Amino acid sequence: MMSGKDELVFAPLGGLGEIGMNAALYGFGPKAKRKWILVDLGVAFAGPDLPGIELILPDVGFLKSIRKDLLGLIITHAHEDHIGAIAHLWPRLECPVYATRFANLLLEARRLGETGAPDVPLNTIEQGERLQLGPFDIEFIAMAHSIPESCALAIRTPLGTVLHTGDWKLDPDPIVGTQTDEARLRQIGEEGVLALISDSTNIMREGLSPSEGDVAKTLREIILNSTGRVVVTTFASNVARIRAVAMAAQEAGRSVILVGRAMDRVVAAARECGLLQGLPPFLGQDSFDRLPRERVVVLATGSQGEGRAAMARIALDEHPVVRLASGDRVVFSSRPIPGNEKSVYALMNGLARQGIEILTDRTHLVHASGHPRRGEVVQMYDWIRPKIAIPAHGEEQHLREHAAFAKAQGVETVINARNGDLVVLAPGRAAIDDQIPTGRLYTDGQLIIAQKDEAIAQRARLAFAGVISVGLALTSKGELAGDPDMVMAGIPARTMDGRSMDELVDKVIFEALDSLPRARRRDPDAVSSSLEKAIRNSLRAVWGKKPVVQVLVMLV
Repeated sequence: MMSGKDELVFAPLGGLGEIGMNAALYGFGPKAKRKWILVDLGVAFAGPDLPGIELILPDVGFLKSIRKDLLGLIITHAHEDHIGAIAHLWPRLECPVYATRFANLLLEARRLGETGAPDVPLNTIEQGERLQLGPFDIEFIAMAHSIPESCALAIRTPLGTVLHTGDWKLDPDPIVGTQTDEARLRQIGEEGVLALISDSTNIMREGLSPSEGDVAKTLREIILNSTGRVVVTTFASNVARIRAVAMAAQEAGRSVILVGRAMDRVVAAARECGLLQGLPPFLGQDSFDRLPRERVVVLATGSQGEGRAAMARIALDEHPVVRLASGDRVVFSSRPIPGNEKSVYALMNGLARQGIEILTDRTHLVHASGHPRRGEVVQMYDWIRPKIAIPAHGEEQHLREHAAFAKAQGVETVINARNGDLVVLAPGRAAIDDQIPTGRLYTDGQLIIAQKDEAIAQRARLAFAGVISVGLALTSKGELAGDPDMVMAGIPARTMDGRSMDELVDKVIFEALDSLPRARRRDPDAVSSSLEKAIRNSLRAVWGKKPVVQVLVMLV
């Protein structure tokens, strides 16, 4: 393609091939002079395979080369997998941020609550509003989802319109906020849509997603028919669920107690946006002991088994304030995110040991996904009738299923893009034209480190087989100047036949030293290398594992 020709391109940095870490670039102009916008900048949550790591961020290294042409960061909604990386990565971008009021309130609350968080320039956009950034005319279209003020983006350019759906569903009774704006979507479809880039999360599920209104009815019945305390744990960001619980509690003559800082932040933002009007103030956890059991409803964070969240401590009967007893109920108004099942089941087992009744979506309609099932996706394709479809927001199986689904809907061109693919949408036939650098960054305490940082691999080895550290001093003649010092961590105390492991290592050290020629014993690097190898091999022979071995040799 000629470098002077205007092109419309799409380049995902995260979210295609995984659920989470959503970030997508759109570019317009000649190849060497493109103007760009970034849609969302989210996180994924690290699992046990990454010890010490909390969050996974998209690598935005490519954006350094285009930063002067990056016109803005556009936020579709306030879930962590769409905004969670902003505080960490915005200093590398330094571009304006555009989001709805609710999302901006949560971003501002984080800045005020976290030491050293950057002062990000936040611009408030309302649902239905249009924003002009260079060649991009961006319309924010109201969508129903499991968090307030979610938006699809109609991104208009001289080469065509792209509809970026964000996360969405069709819900006739969303409880909080508006329904998905079907009328506007139909109008945009009539105008003509070049490309649809859409949510794939529930593409493998038939039918329609349940409504928040139906979930609210179930929660009402549960709370009205309970005799003891009721604890409802859900995603803190689901204001519709919070409102449904509060309405049921009010009808039952119960007070709602918030437990968990994330719940406090979301409720404060929801109050400011007028989303909890007509409801009495919620109480803090200090009110728990002052109310009769039959007058309590607790809204608690930690439905995904997060170790530091409120539900984990409640399940272990270790919460400083909230203590439950037989006859109380806990409602899991959520579904385990893939990968969190063990943690969630551990919560349930802890509660069961206390004699608590547990209610989940397996037996009661206490949760509804915020993502569309196949029946809803059919309607979206009917309304929009895109020339190009690019499945997004999903793991490999979701994206492939969505690609086949789009073809079955008669879409002319379906692109199976993944993170790092640069897709030329126009002019000409859409295709993957190039690759841009992508990857992952990790939050490690107060640091942000690269995916390939050696510390990650070292930690994995330490977690698997422990570490042995040895320090010794040698004279200029290669003789030991005192006894070696040794520290072991994560190593079994004894071998299978009962021998002491530290005595075994001591013996290996002396034998390995004695086997070295005098000349090599004067070389600290040679001594260190020989001892490390001897210790690893000896432990492998008696244990079946090779620990990390560190030997420090000093000449005195």
